[in-house]
Amino acid sequence: MSPAAKSKKKMIQIKQVRSGIGCPRYMRETLRALGLGKMHRVTSRVDSPETRGMIARIPHLVQVVEQ
Repeated sequence: MSPAAKSKKKMIQIKQVRSGIGCPRYMRETLRALGLGKMHRVTSRVDSPETRGMIARIPHLVQVVEQ
């Protein structure tokens, strides 16, 4: 995918609002896959079904801001 085509896609910002400590391993791995891992970190991702699926697994740990 070219950078120009990627920039036209809708982006969402994901912020980690709770710690993954004490959560099952799959939840911590999902945080890492989204580019998070420490509190109050924010990452931008393309709004895709794959990203939404990861967010759906850990909705209590993250906050989504649509742009």
